Amino acid sequence: MNTNLILDVDSYKVSHWLQYPPDTTAMYSYVESRGGRYPVTVFFGLQYILKRYLTQSIEPWMVEEANRLLTAHGLPFNYGGWRYIAEDLQGRLPVRIKAVPEGSVIPVHNVLMTVESTDPKVFWLVSWLETLLMRVWYPITVATQSWHLKQRIYQSLCRTADDPDGEINFKLHDFGARGVSSGESSGIGGLAHLVNFQGSDTVKALVYGQQYYNCPMAAYSIPAAEHSTITAWGREGEVLAYENMLTQFAKPGSVLAVVSDSYDLWNAIDHLWGDHLRAQVLDSGATVVIRPDSGDPVAIVAQTLERLEACFGSTLNSKGFRVLNAVRVIQGDGVDEESISAILEKTESLGFSTTNLAFGMGGALLQKVNRDTQKFAMKCSEVTVEDKAIPVYKDPVTDPGKTSKKGRLSLVKTDSGYGTVPTSSEDLLQVVYENGHLLQDQCLDAIRQRAWPLIRVNVPAS
Repeated sequence: MNTNLILDVDSYKVSHWLQYPPDTTAMYSYVESRGGRYPVTVFFGLQYILKRYLTQSIEPWMVEEANRLLTAHGLPFNYGGWRYIAEDLQGRLPVRIKAVPEGSVIPVHNVLMTVESTDPKVFWLVSWLETLLMRVWYPITVATQSWHLKQRIYQSLCRTADDPDGEINFKLHDFGARGVSSGESSGIGGLAHLVNFQGSDTVKALVYGQQYYNCPMAAYSIPAAEHSTITAWGREGEVLAYENMLTQFAKPGSVLAVVSDSYDLWNAIDHLWGDHLRAQVLDSGATVVIRPDSGDPVAIVAQTLERLEACFGSTLNSKGFRVLNAVRVIQGDGVDEESISAILEKTESLGFSTTNLAFGMGGALLQKVNRDTQKFAMKCSEVTVEDKAIPVYKDPVTDPGKTSKKGRLSLVKTDSGYGTVPTSSEDLLQVVYENGHLLQDQCLDAIRQRAWPLIRVNVPAS
């Protein structure tokens, strides 16, 4: 079902068509990260917005509905302009969008995409679309945070693991579907995380990968217990719950995860897993991932590793770090950038390889970000008035950090990386959308390669 794209707008923009200089015929705007938590961003998610929304046609019923609603709302609706788009332009939006290829890792303060009008009669459409297009901040920010976490985990793997490149893709698992504001957020944010990793429990991300990024299967998961599947056996049946997990899922080469803190994590490790079920775990040929789910993450993970080693033993890898036999640990409670770093540091200090660890991240991955995390903005930098192109910008004396760029912009390669310059023939921005048509259709695999050239497409054993 088509939504009314005209109504996806901030109220104040509805009257802007009357506020520009007379004889304005063109507008040009750009999007950038003006700084923020991370020094570089991973560009991702524009293709979703274009496919899902801007390839729809504006239909007459949309104009009539918007006219009724926005006029009653107290605003001067541009009825003639929208009827022109719906009828004379066959509903196609007369704008051109250029953007850096998705997956590109670009330093902040650089142009990432531009939007310009292609029809002088409705130049104001560029500003109208800001509300919708600016939401690209969300997938970019999720992909950016995930990318930086991947860097941190990968560094630890390089120090402590035999095969960092082979392991990294499944070290940060998305647990965030239930913690976001909507199903759409879980799809967009979940897929943004999968630019960097290949483990996820957010099924909507798989669907979005298929629908919008030409990816038959964007991520993988494993059988895993939750507290209800353990506590349903009763406290006295806790060991039977664990035994059932082994019976159902522990096959040679398989991986399964079992939450083990329903009652007493230490008893579960020392006696249930490490005594009653030890032989079954070792004989199964499976890898059993123990999930502690309460307490201080750093202390709990450290003690879990030590107790599991006491029960199952370990071997030294080529870098002199210990790797547990048959068991691993996934921490999914209280996981954020700070706790991941602290856990990795503690694990290394104890002589354990990061091979032993995986992380599950929920709200902190998909929900605890906002537009100001990377200070995203879309600003007009040029208008054409009486056939003259005029560079425009803002330069607030009260906040120099909000000074905007002026004129037409290009992103170019420089000796030190990337730079934003006036229009250049070496522009890295590509036309991805024009007059209602998608002109680039990128696939997730290519985006992954761009964001992380070492990434491998690994399918976990079943």
